Amino acid sequence: MNIQLPGKAATFQANQREQAEKRRAQLGVEARSWYRITNVASDEAEVMLYDEIGGWFGATADQFIADLRGVTAPNLRVRVNSPGGSVFEGIAIANALRSHPANVTVQVDGIAASIASVIAMAGDRIEMSPNTMLMIHDASGLCMGNAQDMAEMGELLDLISDNIADAYAARAGGTRAEWRARMQAETWYLPDDAVTAGLADQAITAPKAADPVEPDEDDEPDMARAFDLAAYGYTGPRREQPKAETGLTEDIRSLIGEEVATQLRAAVTPPAEATAPAPAAEQPAQEPETDASAEEPTPEPPAADPVDDWAGLVAALIPDDTGDWSALVSNLTEPDTSSSAATA
Repeated sequence: MNIQLPGKAATFQANQREQAEKRRAQLGVEARSWYRITNVASDEAEVMLYDEIGGWFGATADQFIADLRGVTAPNLRVRVNSPGGSVFEGIAIANALRSHPANVTVQVDGIAASIASVIAMAGDRIEMSPNTMLMIHDASGLCMGNAQDMAEMGELLDLISDNIADAYAARAGGTRAEWRARMQAETWYLPDDAVTAGLADQAITAPKAADPVEPDEDDEPDMARAFDLAAYGYTGPRREQPKAETGLTEDIRSLIGEEVATQLRAAVTPPAEATAPAPAAEQPAQEPETDASAEEPTPEPPAADPVDDWAGLVAALIPDDTGDWSALVSNLTEPDTSSSAATA
């Protein structure tokens, strides 16, 4: 298609570069490089477009093209993260990528907006990384002059926008008018939307998180292991030792004293000789039988089986015996007149 440029369009790009050079000279800065070309493998080179394209402080397209001629790898990956920039610099870069003999893959890493989206259309394959965006809009510019200058500038901007719309239509299909309508609305595309619109070939999906794996006991991290307190003398939680069972015997000893308890045991325990059966030769003669109706002894209640040592000790104390037992415990039961008088 033949494009008839306005009269001042021929010097438009030259004026832009001249003004940029003057501006940088006034500020005392040098043009910064907005791209980087590296050889990542023997068969692939990588181009990074991670800044504004051209513009007041960016390098011009002729520098980029000169470096691109040095790439001899069969594959070229162009990674784009740019808000756009100079229209004519961007078109020159896009045409340089189209004419390069390598297989060109454009990968959008962040945003490809404005003229950066036109550069993306130059790839043999276009990939949208996860959560990236692509934006298209009409061209814009600055003008200073009279009404005729303003009219010529408006005509030039419409012509540039139609030219950009043709680039989208050549890649995705459709007509210039359809893409101009989208550009005038400033349309933003997410990865899947760009693929649906035909502006990209693939929306790269984010890798899914791997399923959690239960850690092996042998591979347990050091921070998850128990802290060794043995160095500080810790031997584990204290366990309450079972208390020794103290029967009533120990309680009565604490009340009446060891000496009294010993006498009490001696008093109630029959001697071994008395409990042993007498030999048959020494058995006393049997008493003559008496009349059963004359006098019958009062039957004594059967002694309870001792259930423990204490029961055995006090079994003989159950009868009402005021003999030795009364003498032993009298000092515990009779009031002390001297102490009573002291406390009266």
